[in-house]
Amino acid sequence: MAIKIITDSGSDLPQEYVEKFDISIIKLAVHFENEKAHEDMDTETFYAKMRESKELPTTASPSPMQFLEKFKEVEEGTDILVISMSSNISSTYQTAMIAKEMYEDEGHTNKIEVIDSKTFSGGLSLVVAMAAKWSESCSCIVELKDKVNHYIKGVSAFFTLDTLENVMKGGRLSRISGTVASVMNIKLLLKISEEGTVEVMGKTRGIQKAITSLLARLEEKQHDYEKAVIAIVHSNCEKRALEVKNRILEKHPFKEVLFSNMGPIMGTYAGEGGIGLAF
Repeated sequence: MAIKIITDSGSDLPQEYVEKFDISIIKLAVHFENEKAHEDMDTETFYAKMRESKELPTTASPSPMQFLEKFKEVEEGTDILVISMSSNISSTYQTAMIAKEMYEDEGHTNKIEVIDSKTFSGGLSLVVAMAAKWSESCSCIVELKDKVNHYIKGVSAFFTLDTLENVMKGGRLSRISGTVASVMNIKLLLKISEEGTVEVMGKTRGIQKAITSLLARLEEKQHDYEKAVIAIVHSNCEKRALEVKNRILEKHPFKEVLFSNMGPIMGTYAGEGGIGLAF
């Protein structure tokens, strides 16, 4: 049974995986003040525009119709697995569920399953990539869904940001706390919780200490390097991210690395200079 994988643009999935496994990406909208950004805006243009903008861009979840139209494009006889970013930071999961009901009400025969990944960016990238690989050997969509849900429970995702300006503007950190932290050059170590929310795990002074603290999290988990995959995401700081990648592989020879730049959705909240790991 053929299975089509669909995710959203909060996944920051590397383009090579999108193409290799024919994964469809539902794009969330990004607005600069009253102007809607083109959905195919590249990351370089996005970060340049965000740098120049006085106001933080805003994001909006896709409509049920976006999902429904994508479902209808899938040929008959191919089931559909949707893997969305955490329902605790976006309504994308709920939107996909509405679209699933609409699709079924119209009498289409392809089965649809929707998974709330409880993660985003590198974490979601990792989950989607593994699901795409398994889709080629799973006997049915229920088997794949069960396997993905089990995998999600074991995914760890951490990140650190170079600037707190965006999370302050976005209301995810009080301006007073953020201003004090910025003045003192304090960087936060953040974790995606089991519920799919962002938790502060620690504080360091300076980005290099923050990265060292980030890498230390790899020691908390045993890795089967013959099979293990790690996702590394960055918000427009490729040189820094490549240095992190090299440091990781010197000590942790992961079989595969998913490496990508955060797109407009995650980049809006991370700001430039952020690094994230998921494993």
